[in-house]
Amino acid sequence: MNVTLVVVAAFALVGATAPPGAWTEKAPMPSNRSEVGVAAVGTSIYVLGGFTAGTAQQTRVDVYDAAKDSWRTVASLPRGLNHPGTAALDGKVYVVGGYSEDGNPTSGGMVYDPARDRWQDIAPLPFPRGALGLAALNGKLYAVGGNRGGSVPDHDIYDPRENVWAGAARLPQPRDHLAVVAFNGKIYAIGGRINSFTNNVDRTDIYDPAKDKWSVGAPLPTARSGVAGVVYHGRIHVIGGEAPRGTFVQNEAYDPATNTWTTYAPLPSGRHGTGAATVGDTLFLPAGGPTPGGSQSNTLFAFGSS
Repeated sequence: MNVTLVVVAAFALVGATAPPGAWTEKAPMPSNRSEVGVAAVGTSIYVLGGFTAGTAQQTRVDVYDAAKDSWRTVASLPRGLNHPGTAALDGKVYVVGGYSEDGNPTSGGMVYDPARDRWQDIAPLPFPRGALGLAALNGKLYAVGGNRGGSVPDHDIYDPRENVWAGAARLPQPRDHLAVVAFNGKIYAIGGRINSFTNNVDRTDIYDPAKDKWSVGAPLPTARSGVAGVVYHGRIHVIGGEAPRGTFVQNEAYDPATNTWTTYAPLPSGRHGTGAATVGDTLFLPAGGPTPGGSQSNTLFAFGSS
């Protein structure tokens, strides 16, 4: 039985307030996808790469216009990828690492310029890895965790002005399929797995760039991997995920100011292998797998807290 459904039913029985917020569905994606990269630039949400049904064409890039509730396709990735690290910085979309279409981890990196509809290679990561997290902070990119024949603690910082990577304090717990989010001058690495989703973790690790040190925050209430993470209304939402028993609908948010977690309205149905983006007052979660493994969907869920 789905634990979240039991909890929601309990709220109704005792007359308590249900978890805040609500989900709706927006225009569906043009194709079914999972294990994608997701990043927002302005009102545009980029969904790139990932598994697609019955094909190895993992170069596709679809863009959602949040103002128009419509999709379009832009320049394809130079090479097919799934499980990449993806983040927006200074109006551009960066993609690093991931797995190539043959299933091997890659160290490659590239950047997309929306103004030119063009991709360009950047300096590669020091070592290949897939299922990593990528976040932008103070003009730099932070690539954290991932898998290279097993979970790794790698943590590297990219300077786009110099086109170079530099090593930083390693992640205290090696893991992959985690959420990596930048917020208020720090990097948060939350959840994930050690080698397999049979070993999901609930860790919240916090990196301070000024000290090059990690500290520990309150654990994620529901240990899970394959999650999406994003800042929304001053909190870090960690959404969805997978485990052997199925996919998660959980939507739990961390408040760094109080070091506490709050449960928000669950997804309409479980998803893993996607990302999340915020545009204005709405949180968006596109695509993702409805069942563990390589499943795909074309849904676009939108969350509002009011």
